[in-house]
Amino acid sequence: MKNLFLVRHAKSSWEVPIHDKDRGLTCQGVKDAHLVSSEAKDSIPKAYVIFSSTAKRTTNTALIFAQNLAYPIESIIYKDDLYTFDENDLEKVIKSYSNSYESVILFGHNGAITDFVNKFGDVYIENVPTSGFVHLKFEAEDWKKIKKGKIEKIIFPKNLR
Repeated sequence: MKNLFLVRHAKSSWEVPIHDKDRGLTCQGVKDAHLVSSEAKDSIPKAYVIFSSTAKRTTNTALIFAQNLAYPIESIIYKDDLYTFDENDLEKVIKSYSNSYESVILFGHNGAITDFVNKFGDVYIENVPTSGFVHLKFEAEDWKKIKKGKIEKIIFPKNLR
């Protein structure tokens, strides 16, 4: 059984003309990441690994979650290949994970997150919003063999405010 927790990065700022990868979080984004991570705490198993895109807004979101989950921040694994907006690229990354990982929390970007959830989940989601959290459970024992999974939990910030 494999558990995948997908988290779209929190709301980021477009106010400063900088490279996309360098955009930080807005104040609302920080609040939403704290809100969702606090709510998600009880849904996450004791053993898991965190992977994050290397974009600043995504690393900041992962750090907030790690703080609220009491996960050691030095254990977060940052991967350039998670800086993708394409669900096929995201699928390749997920299917390459070691089978020693039973549960993975992945911080990434849209449309990859929404499209992946709709391809592999059993519930259609029009859009996973910023700070959105989706837990997918797969019956497979091998990440390479994941197929249609079951959505166990959806947490969106608008439902918590």
